[in-house]
Amino acid sequence: MSFPQIVSREEWTTARERLLEEEKALTRARDQLSAARRAMPVVPVEKEYVFASPTGEVTLLELFQGRRQLLVRHFMFAPNAEEGCVGCSMQADNVGDLSHMHARDTSFVMIARAPLEKIEKFKARMGWAHIPWVSSYGSDFNYDFNVTMEKGELPAVSSFIREGEKIFHASSVFDRGGEVFINTYNYLDVTPLGRQEEGLAHPWDWWRHHDRYDAEQAANPGENWWTGLNKFQVRHDSPAEQQSTETATQ
Repeated sequence: MSFPQIVSREEWTTARERLLEEEKALTRARDQLSAARRAMPVVPVEKEYVFASPTGEVTLLELFQGRRQLLVRHFMFAPNAEEGCVGCSMQADNVGDLSHMHARDTSFVMIARAPLEKIEKFKARMGWAHIPWVSSYGSDFNYDFNVTMEKGELPAVSSFIREGEKIFHASSVFDRGGEVFINTYNYLDVTPLGRQEEGLAHPWDWWRHHDRYDAEQAANPGENWWTGLNKFQVRHDSPAEQQSTETATQ
């Protein structure tokens, strides 16, 4: 990318005011989209899901921690993998102090199918002590919410709301919809050079685990094989058969 055009302060102000009108239009459009999302119907969660946590088994209801809403970051970390997904890790790095969500009656948790021991080891390495994380290994949860498919794990963010002990699935966000959770992008987007992804085979090819940017053999996100898949189609995978296969390969 070439260096930006150099102009006077007056010319800059004119250009900035013009752009400001576009920014306001985008903000209003996003407000409308958010309102439409809130107006979406919800689906009862009839099945009781049980997860492994550092304090023992917990249910989906218990993950609410008494709050009205629950946000779930579906983290790509397969049972036979040794570390979590680079892209999901980048999103996790952008999760701040959860007290702000808690103040709005909302809890947050990351859920992956890797065994809890692997999750705890990776979580400690990445410095995410402030983020609750549980394992759905052996559960139908990932399959029922379409984040585990034949080829592997998918990234997503789902929201749930409860009325008493009744839980409802409100929304799930996939693919580029998840960019809103990467605040690194939001900051880069206001710089002259932006994301600097021009010329890359895939926009995400530059991502690394935050402790591996200087490592020559650091993992990158790899192929985004799930683009174009219908994430909202109910699937009929067998968690028991999948778990048996993965156990044999560990």
